[in-house]
Amino acid sequence: MTPRDALIAAIEKAGGQTGLARVCGCTQGAVWQMLNKGEAQLSHQFVLKVEAATGISRQDLRPDIYPLEVAA
Repeated sequence: MTPRDALIAAIEKAGGQTGLARVCGCTQGAVWQMLNKGEAQLSHQFVLKVEAATGISRQDLRPDIYPLEVAA
């Protein structure tokens, strides 16, 4: 799953862009920008809130910040 796919899944689980905006404490327009601008990934400041609300892992949402840990 790409970070964009994870963001889309989070939007769907939250009930749309407005629902995800409520989870994040931002505007629907900010969610739209995260989805449609640049690399299409969730802003780092919202990752843990979105993970808690939607069940989508932080590793899927932002693998650049939260890489999967490899077992020894």
